[in-house]
Amino acid sequence: QVQLVESGGGLVQAGGSLRLSCAASGIAFSLYTMNWYRQAPGKQRELVASISPTRSTNYADSVKGRFTISRDNAKNTAYLQMNSLKPEDTAVYYCYAIRVPSGGRYWGQGTQVTVSS
Repeated sequence: QVQLVESGGGLVQAGGSLRLSCAASGIAFSLYTMNWYRQAPGKQRELVASISPTRSTNYADSVKGRFTISRDNAKNTAYLQMNSLKPEDTAVYYCYAIRVPSGGRYWGQGTQVTVSS
């Protein structure tokens, strides 16, 4: 049974930091691209950051220079370090694992991040 469990969300003041974790089980974690998406109320879900099995990273323009994605294959865990948080970063953050080209796509349940001004 595949599980992706996010943690680390919460309420923080603007300018603060949070680190999200995504603990995976039931998959060959090192073979998956790990992604962080977010969805704010009334908005579409958007890609925030991704990290490939070779540790190549990609970021949305809105978070470049503030967020850092990383992975620890020994712990089957992906991380999203979020610094200099802004109220517009408020959203539910989701972990998404995808293996290409053979398929395998899994979502976590999400963790709420709220940034107060």
